[in-house]
Amino acid sequence: MRAKRSRSDLAYYGGTPGFTEDIRVGTPNVPAKERYLELVNEAIDRRWLSNLGPLVRQFEGLAARRTLRTHNTATNNATTALQVAVKACGVTGEVIMPSFTFVATAHAMNWIGLTPVFADVDPETGTLDPRSVAKAVSPRTGGILGVHIWGNLCDTAGLDDVARAAGVPLVFDSAQSFGCRPLLPVPSGTAEVFSFHATKILNCFEGGLVATDSADVHARVRSMHNFGFDEAMNVVGPGTNAKMNESSAAMGIASIEHLDDMLKIYRAHHLRYREGLAAVPGVTLMAAPDGQTHNHQYIVVQVDPEAAGLDRDRLADMLGAENIRTKKYFSPGCHRVRPYRQNAVHTPVDLSVTQALTERVLALPTGLSVTPDDVDRISDVIAAAVRYA
Repeated sequence: MRAKRSRSDLAYYGGTPGFTEDIRVGTPNVPAKERYLELVNEAIDRRWLSNLGPLVRQFEGLAARRTLRTHNTATNNATTALQVAVKACGVTGEVIMPSFTFVATAHAMNWIGLTPVFADVDPETGTLDPRSVAKAVSPRTGGILGVHIWGNLCDTAGLDDVARAAGVPLVFDSAQSFGCRPLLPVPSGTAEVFSFHATKILNCFEGGLVATDSADVHARVRSMHNFGFDEAMNVVGPGTNAKMNESSAAMGIASIEHLDDMLKIYRAHHLRYREGLAAVPGVTLMAAPDGQTHNHQYIVVQVDPEAAGLDRDRLADMLGAENIRTKKYFSPGCHRVRPYRQNAVHTPVDLSVTQALTERVLALPTGLSVTPDDVDRISDVIAAAVRYA
């Protein structure tokens, strides 16, 4: 049944009508249902459903071809992966990170007794600004956590310089960036973490991955993610249960086998949005940085209220009235939510760029559930919203 419309329906104002059913950001990709069922049936038949089974090992090998890291450990989700990674890298005390990220990044650190300290981001890419990080460094700094937002890679070389000068580990939250790699080799931290949540371009229902080139970090990750056991099943230190199960790995294998086809669809949608929104005043598709491959998993526009005649929130409401469900990434910033807004230790530097982006950016639907015609219609609805405004 068609959702109830409000008087903000653009068709009422002579604009372009939206959709009879919801079309939304983050609809899961299921590119190979039969392949998944085949693999999970094999796991059931062999009665090996968890505890580092053959499908998990196979998925780790396939993922390694994309991360280009020597060592890759699959986990049950990206939150536990991030916690295990920073502990394996020896991060302590305060961790400098962007406020402009999903709050899970900050929560994951807080949950294991670390203190998030927020630095500002680059206005073009939304990624952690090394200059702001350098200002936030203090004697209490125990690590730096860069976040590759929307597939936009951080200035890894710049952050590496700051981390070396401070003498602390550099870890990357690459939750949104599977398939995104620099075109040229650059310093890239001690470890990085990917997410295979249902909303990601590649999903395992739920899942994560810790990738590193350090054999020592890898050994600690393998132990920590499996109750502190080493390969000989001796307890060598504290650990948790962060292992991926065989069903999740089956979904990951079935999906990664089709990743290149999915990437083509995402890239085509990105180009189509770019063409469709090119003439819309005040609505700018945020560019992917040069010097990297990009998965284009997120279609993010920045809304200039003066040029567009309406702000981001009003545009989101008007799109919602047309059954187009968008996301306000990342609003509010982490520094504006409890418990972080209550303690000045979290915000030692200016966050004006972060604040501006939290008020202006909007993610639009894309992925396997979105057709080229859908992209055109969404672009037309945005154009009509601006004309009406």
